[in-house]
Amino acid sequence: MFNRAAQAELPGNSFERTFQQAVQEGNRTSFQYLLSLYKGNFMNLGISLMFMVIKSLPVYLLPVVTANVINIVAQPTQHSMRELWLNFAVLLVVVLQNIPTHAAYVSFLSRAIRTVEAGLRGAMVRKLQQLSINSHRELQAGRLQSKVLRDVEAVEGMSKQLMLALFPAILNVIIAFGLTLYTNWLVSLFFLVTVPSAIAVMRLFRRRIKQSNSEFRKEIETMSSHVSEMVEMIPVTKAHGLEQVEIDRIDTTLKRLQGKGYRMDLVEAYFGASNWVTFQIVQVVCLLFTAYLAYTNEIPVGSIVMYQGYFGMILGSITALMNVYPMIAKGFESISSITEILKSPDIENNAGKLKLPKVAGEYRFSDVQLKFKDSEQHVLEELSLEVKAGECVAFVGESGAGKSTILNLVIGFLEPSSGQVSVDGVPLSELDLSEYRRHLAVVPQTNILFSGSIRDNITYGLKGITDERLMEVVELAHLSEMVGRLPHGVDTMVGEHGGKLSGGQRQRIAIARALVRDPQVIVLDEATSALDNASEFHVQQAMQQLIKGRTTFIVAHRLSTIRHADRIVVMKRGRIVETGTFDELIALKGEFYHLKQLQM
Repeated sequence: MFNRAAQAELPGNSFERTFQQAVQEGNRTSFQYLLSLYKGNFMNLGISLMFMVIKSLPVYLLPVVTANVINIVAQPTQHSMRELWLNFAVLLVVVLQNIPTHAAYVSFLSRAIRTVEAGLRGAMVRKLQQLSINSHRELQAGRLQSKVLRDVEAVEGMSKQLMLALFPAILNVIIAFGLTLYTNWLVSLFFLVTVPSAIAVMRLFRRRIKQSNSEFRKEIETMSSHVSEMVEMIPVTKAHGLEQVEIDRIDTTLKRLQGKGYRMDLVEAYFGASNWVTFQIVQVVCLLFTAYLAYTNEIPVGSIVMYQGYFGMILGSITALMNVYPMIAKGFESISSITEILKSPDIENNAGKLKLPKVAGEYRFSDVQLKFKDSEQHVLEELSLEVKAGECVAFVGESGAGKSTILNLVIGFLEPSSGQVSVDGVPLSELDLSEYRRHLAVVPQTNILFSGSIRDNITYGLKGITDERLMEVVELAHLSEMVGRLPHGVDTMVGEHGGKLSGGQRQRIAIARALVRDPQVIVLDEATSALDNASEFHVQQAMQQLIKGRTTFIVAHRLSTIRHADRIVVMKRGRIVETGTFDELIALKGEFYHLKQLQM
């Protein structure tokens, strides 16, 4: 009847699997996560570094050539013009080679960074698809968008700065120090003063930079969340004339963001200015020292320029390091932000679970109880119910009675706190829910459309749907008249969230999406709530054809829409209080009868 799914590897390509594995191991620093991001791209980075050294040769040779030229000009009797031209020729060749080598450097570097950028966003998207419905209910869409867009962009920017500024700066320091050590060990010792100076300034500001970046990042996520909510609320806001209320609410958020950004910029400004002053003082002292050596004939006059060039290179490199440190700190903060999502253990894990090749639709709820996290109140209590294959069961009751919760249990979005829900004799907890849901069609209370065409929304996720089949479900969902009036028919674009359509039209498209799947199990949560009476009549007729021979779960507040259900289950405070057909419950004159009277 069923087979077991093989233990699946982590989803995604090799990059995503490597990074997700590093995240799951936990207890790693942001730098270790960064290394795991680039695993598999070290060859591209290595080749890029090689071309970086070659392209930077003019920087390393210019102080030497400048010193040679000064010494030749200062002592013309001891040198020939040939030496002068030779120095210029060498420098010209080294400068010209920068064009192809720089292009090669960027090419290999870009391959690595773009692979990481795409892979990181892919890992985020896959993780978001794996997270449980409960996780998505707790996470705000705006915050998630900020993590997928801004934080990944910050990691990409940090990666570029590491390769474009950090590694070249370190290389420049090593080469300049090495050449200075080769020519004069005394001057090279003086150069060592710059390293502890840089470390001291960095340690002084490190904590404040990290804190300001963290506060700014969190405020950005809050702002993104508020803006997302504002856009969703615009119809309600304008309908009630509350534009200024929303403007004031967003302005408050923006002012907090402005304050956090200002403090972050101020910390970075003090950090940069402290670097510059410290290094300028050291450079002036170095100039005096080398001038003294030249005055006492310890070194040639031209060597002053050469050492100043190398010292300037070292200072420039360390200054560049210090200047990009805030951006690197932002990148590491963004890695921490991203791993908050990727580390989340609240995922729907289907690996190794049973796959049902076919669902008959026989359900059993055995003493099911459910209460949500951080709540002592039960949503469902001692719920036991058997649903035969092909039976249509409707759930009614006051708001908060537990009706939609039962549907979420059927879909597998929720798990009972105790008790068991089974389909065809198999507990849902043992099933590969992703595979199981392929046998279901769900029409939610809040219809969800994306910014594609009517055809795209109806056939979402399906391939090979013929025009004949599409037009058949369009007819069944009472969409023919609407589609016929549109200039492009079923290929008409519906706008973001179906904004170009009425509520009833959007709901009928959602119903057509369920119809086209020809499911074994149908879940209807207030599926006709947005329809006018005429449309509801036609859709109800279509539904009667659809549910024949299929297990159907219906939640409805309008009791007239469930007159033909095989069984009606009346819910109250998470318990079943009545069951029966429409006529039986009316004759009983109990809870259902009172609900019906309220709607008359």
